[in-house]
Amino acid sequence: MKKPLVGACFAVLLLGATAAPATAVSSERPAQADTKPAAKPAKPKAKAVTFAGTVALSNCSGSVVRVPDSQPGDPALVLSNGHCLESGFPAPGEVVLDKPSSRSFTLLDASGGNLGTVKASKVAYGTMTDTDMSLYQLTSTYSDIESKYGIKALELNTARPEQGRAITVASGYWKKLYKCSIDGFAYRLKEGNWTWKDSVRYTPDCKTIGGTSGSPVIDDETGKVVAVNNTGNESGEECTDNNPCEVDENGKVTVREGINYAQQTYGLVPCVAPGNKIDLSREGCTLPKPAGMK
Repeated sequence: MKKPLVGACFAVLLLGATAAPATAVSSERPAQADTKPAAKPAKPKAKAVTFAGTVALSNCSGSVVRVPDSQPGDPALVLSNGHCLESGFPAPGEVVLDKPSSRSFTLLDASGGNLGTVKASKVAYGTMTDTDMSLYQLTSTYSDIESKYGIKALELNTARPEQGRAITVASGYWKKLYKCSIDGFAYRLKEGNWTWKDSVRYTPDCKTIGGTSGSPVIDDETGKVVAVNNTGNESGEECTDNNPCEVDENGKVTVREGINYAQQTYGLVPCVAPGNKIDLSREGCTLPKPAGMK
């Protein structure tokens, strides 16, 4: 994993086609056929990805996020990694749910400047099983944050990300934007004791480092969050800490030294109930549940 940083010192890095509109024709003479070729639909312009909505944790990166149904008066949510939790790495199979927290986050503006501090009321969800994700509920609502700081939350995309899409990994900790594309997906990504499912693999351009853990992975075209940055293979070792390996459906292991990864976030959306409450029993929610929960 892209290991969280401790204080000011570095720890070892773990880390459709449309119909043409009709036109009016004069009744005084027949209309002339248009011999010009039809114009190709304009390609949507990429949105300018900035630091607006990102946060810096004491040891990691994160972002203020919302789902499509979130309301202005709902308590805001901050997305980061499970391995960035202040309580330490969750064990394989462990799920943290509704645990009180008073953690602080530095909110950034578009250029990466510090706007102020927002605080958590609890860890709404956290795990390193199947995914590497933490979700904090804040004491502030989205409306509070927008009226005080002029910042809107980043929206979580509801669909699985696509191979080849241009993306930006926005690190609030380092105030740095890493730009690349989605190279593909790892059926299973294994690192030490942890295994993650359907992980996003970056093209080599995104050379993320320690402290970038928890950064939102933003689709450049839509401006929506499609994943959360979490790890990379640093020295070519196989399936060890700091050196995740890919395992396919047949058990074949592939090591890609220097390549970095993220965990998809679209699966989180069905688990967010009205009021931004995490409800793991909701239809379509497939996030891991605490032991004993059906």
